[in-house]
Amino acid sequence: MTQLITINTSKEINPLDPLSKEEVSKAVSLVSQNLEDNTSYRFVSVELLEPPKEKILSFTPTIEIDRIAKIILLNNKTTQTEEWKISLSQEIVLDRLILSGVQPNILLDEFSECEEAVKASSEFQKAVALRGVTNMDLVMVDAWSAGNFGTAEEKNTRLVRALSWVRSDPDDNGYARPLEGLIAVVDLNTMQVLRVEDYGVIPLPKDSGNYGADQIETELRNDLKPLQVIQPEGPSFEVNGWEVSWQKWKFRIGFTSREGLVLHTLTYDDQGQERPILYRASLSEMVVPYGDPGPNHNRQNAFDAGEYGIGMLANSLELGCDCLGVIRYFDVNLITSRGNVATIKNAICLHEEDFGTLWKHTDWRTNKAEVRRSRRLVISSISTVANYEYGFFWYLYLDGTIEFQVKLTGIVNTAAIKAGDRPKYASLLKEDLAAPIHQHFFNLRLDMQVDGMKNTVTEVHTEAEPPGETNPLGNGFFAKTTVLKTELEAQQLIDPFSARYWKIINPSVKNAVGDPVSYKLMPMENAIPFADKESSLIKRAGFITKHLWVTPYSPTEMYAAGDYPNQNLGGDGLPKWTSSNRNIENEDLVVWYTMGHHHVVRPEDWPVMPAAYIGFMLKPSGFFSQNPSLDVPPTSPLHGSCKA
Repeated sequence: MTQLITINTSKEINPLDPLSKEEVSKAVSLVSQNLEDNTSYRFVSVELLEPPKEKILSFTPTIEIDRIAKIILLNNKTTQTEEWKISLSQEIVLDRLILSGVQPNILLDEFSECEEAVKASSEFQKAVALRGVTNMDLVMVDAWSAGNFGTAEEKNTRLVRALSWVRSDPDDNGYARPLEGLIAVVDLNTMQVLRVEDYGVIPLPKDSGNYGADQIETELRNDLKPLQVIQPEGPSFEVNGWEVSWQKWKFRIGFTSREGLVLHTLTYDDQGQERPILYRASLSEMVVPYGDPGPNHNRQNAFDAGEYGIGMLANSLELGCDCLGVIRYFDVNLITSRGNVATIKNAICLHEEDFGTLWKHTDWRTNKAEVRRSRRLVISSISTVANYEYGFFWYLYLDGTIEFQVKLTGIVNTAAIKAGDRPKYASLLKEDLAAPIHQHFFNLRLDMQVDGMKNTVTEVHTEAEPPGETNPLGNGFFAKTTVLKTELEAQQLIDPFSARYWKIINPSVKNAVGDPVSYKLMPMENAIPFADKESSLIKRAGFITKHLWVTPYSPTEMYAAGDYPNQNLGGDGLPKWTSSNRNIENEDLVVWYTMGHHHVVRPEDWPVMPAAYIGFMLKPSGFFSQNPSLDVPPTSPLHGSCKA
């Protein structure tokens, strides 16, 4: 059961509130008035330039902070990128920076225009006809980022390498029938097909890959009884504009076209003291490298945040039942490349979930049991990147735990093969259809604020005590803590065999037992890249070579692969910044965590993939003096034999 609610929306604008529809329009108008030739420009993004951290932390409603919009433009005629800063309060241009040699992300309008250009190409039509396809209306074209492999073309031209598929009818899952061996190379500035690369005809797979309830041949289950989420007294959270309060937690929601969902100024009310934990948390970058070295797939290394924009690809959750319970949705205002406001309705979902047992103990002598049920607040957004869906979920728990999780679903990238072949670098889905092995890497930028601005990161692992006088029975083991003092020391990999985790501590604030207060970063599933260290992927996505990075805070260091990864030759972002080996002890810190999902595709992932989960937790570790959820009341169930 889904119940929508209307909650107070404050008329006061907080300095961190995303731009309103009116503010986006004003920014576009102010920029357009100062352009020499409006027709040659595309708008890449129009977003809030967040005020300096010190202004946010000292902000009160009586203080006026200038609302500044940052606008990124692409000039199709000069091929240059421009960054503008506009004061919305003063309605003036503050700065205009013209950049050469960088490519902003691929735009939604470019996707559709690229598909039209490719399908109109006579060279492409001839190649498609060789594969038995004559109805171009049924052809699907996805604009894949071209990457950078050192050619002059990549340096000077805004490129995509478009892959294609064909539907059997307008509602068919086209990804079931790849036009294998066929790549259209397109100049997005001119929307011209530069060439069509044809690596040989592979017959179209014969089976469909449909998955809709009205399309599958299997009879739908009839024994799944209704499971309803009912909150007759409403939710436990309160919303005021973009600020959310829930069970001692307080934070602000943000959203950008590149990162998608953002959390700001997250605090926990500990016995009347509002204690900060995170200043800002967001997806910094993600990349999906494929392991098939053949010409059709060997350049597939999509940076879905920096090359496409995870936020720009966010779903409108009114188009599907994605959340259950009493829900508060948030709309976001983005931009089309032609300067029109693009409002994504219900882009963010806020709701509560039951999460089983929070804690329990039964005293067997008195036969008295105390049990509390766990509950979590969910802040989520889902993006569709061509064939894949990515759900981004932040969870807040009653015991002070923070969790981030990505849910991967949608349709795997496919390749047509000759019947009878057993591909080395792919898994069979059907006798004539395969899915290449690949990985999904996500990097989270965590601007930490554990009880204040000065934090330190420590590495904790467990060691066995050598047998001897201090360990006569050989059973001893202990946790060993090491302070990470510099950026290079902090570049680390997970190590499950030593139970490694990392703690973000505040050395100047002590807990009840005299230790520094801290939160610990707990890894879950993870992987390492298998691409060669000299490959284009590793040069451009060096952040995936380590799971942990730590840097001193800098407002200009926002994205793990740099500001403009699209067609970038590499070397930017975290590897570049940390090469100076700055001090990170007792500093205003940013923790960057990389997690990798390794996907050897299964037949069960076809035709639509059951969700895979990957994430991490931030758990209080000496932050509280005892279990902070002791005050959670017992639950009185509506049904069943349990009595409160």
